[in-house]
This record gives sequence, structure tokens and C-alpha cells, in this order.
Amino acid sequence: MTAYVFPGQGSQFPGMGKDLYDADSNARVWFEHANDILGFKLTDVMFSGSDADLKQTKVTQPAIFLHSVVKAKVMGDAFQPAMTAGHSLGEFSALVAAGAMEFADGLKLVAARANAMQKACELQPSTMAAIIGLDDAKVEGVCAEITANAGKGVVVAANYNCPGQLVISGTIDAVNAACEALKVAGARRALVLPVGGAFHSPLMEPARAELATAIQFTPIVNPRCPVYQNVDARPHTEPARIKANLIAQLTAPVRWTQTMQTMLNDGANKVVEVGPGNVLQGLFKKVSKEVEAVSG
Repeated sequence: MTAYVFPGQGSQFPGMGKDLYDADSNARVWFEHANDILGFKLTDVMFSGSDADLKQTKVTQPAIFLHSVVKAKVMGDAFQPAMTAGHSLGEFSALVAAGAMEFADGLKLVAARANAMQKACELQPSTMAAIIGLDDAKVEGVCAEITANAGKGVVVAANYNCPGQLVISGTIDAVNAACEALKVAGARRALVLPVGGAFHSPLMEPARAELATAIQFTPIVNPRCPVYQNVDARPHTEPARIKANLIAQLTAPVRWTQTMQTMLNDGANKVVEVGPGNVLQGLFKKVSKEVEAVSG
């Protein structure tokens, strides 16, 4: 069984998508359609912008979504997923590629999500950090202790990327305190990430509340295959449940480790990563040496 997976924020790179645009007339139509929907030339930033240009949240998220979905569309009949999933932002790409959501609706939601997250970041200085070399329970315990007792704000587990690799998220002081405590506890690395906010934490509540209405009013139908969602790492096809999980996703952790394990347990033996980069392929290979993981 073939699983198709879609990357999230951080996979962008200067020039992304230009090869697709230049090589495929169908791809050009979708790229230009996206420019029209957004009201600005996203493709100019994708094809010619700098790293700094692409790191703006309002650009990054639509750019990754567009690159991923167009790549799936130009596969045509070769795109035959038994299951799909996406890492954080990539969940929107996975839903559109699986037919649960129309392209235009997905792009509008991603743009709204990016703007809502940016506003939430500006309300409260916050950050994230990658913790390498500790088991999940130890990281969770340290985060809970600091949140409860250190008086430095909140810090939580945010991205379960693969065994031994977990990203934490929260207020700047709490994340820094957690990094120090986790290094003492035996983490090989505790590295604060160059991000503008505490994604997938309670600090994203203003963004969750803002996006909830938009998601509720977006038409979502049964996808052509199960979509494994971040909040519970389970396959879903029922539109109301998909919407509820999308709304919860902004403040809930990305359970990618668990998602990969569930997909493999459910029969995935080949994983195709669709979109910029190859990070998700590498994560699957860390979970299973048997799985075939390739770029789409």
C-alpha cells in the first residue's frame, strides 16, 4: 500500500516550484490560479525571492501548500494513494490531494491560517526548540514541571517528529528553562529554533478561535482515501471529524511519530513525499528500515 505524505513549514527553499511551472502547462494554470485567489504574485516570491522572503509566515504556508498540491495534480492518474497525511500545514495539502477539499478552499484556509498564526505570535513573544536524544515521556515531564512551578509561562511538547526527536513550544523563558533542564536530564541537543512563535501550543488559541469559523464554513467531503490527522494519528474520512481535528490542530501537538507508526501498522510499505524537501522520507526511514520512502 502506498502512502502519500506532505511536508510542513520549514521545507521551503528559494526557487521552489519553478521547475514544475516551466515544465508543465497544467501546473502553470494552477500556479496562476493561486496568484489570482491570493491577490498577489506568490509565484514571484517562490521563484525569485530570498530565504528571508520565503520565511514570512504569510508567504511560507501558501507557498508550501501550492508546491505540494500542484505536484500531486501533475501526477495525474499516477497519484493513487491508499492513505495520505501531512505534517502540520501539510495536512491541508493532504486533504486537498485526497479530494476532501477543493483547491481554492484549501488555499484560502491556509492563507487565513498563516495570518491568524502571525497575529497570535505578535501577541505573546514565544518560540520552539528541538530536543534530541530523550524519550517522549521525559520531555513531557520536564515541560509539565516547568509550566507548573517555574513561573516562566507555558512550555509543551509540540511536534513528535520521530523517536528521540521532539520539538517543544511555549513562552521564551519557559522554553529556555526547559532546554537547560533537558540537557541536564541527558538530551544530546536542545536547540532553540529560528521561528517566530509557539506553534502547536496553547499560545495559538487566538489563531485557533479565528480559524475555527472559516473551517466550519468550508465545504469538506469524504476523501478518496483515509487521511491520517495530526491530533490523534488516526485515519479519518468523515467530514465533521476532519473539521474538528483541523480546528484542534493549531493548539494540539503534531503526533507525527504516532502517525507514521499507525500508517505502517495499517499496511503502508511505500511512502511518497509530495512537495518541497525530503524531511518526511528521512523520518519514516528512522521508524522502519523496511519501508520504501521516495520523493513524488
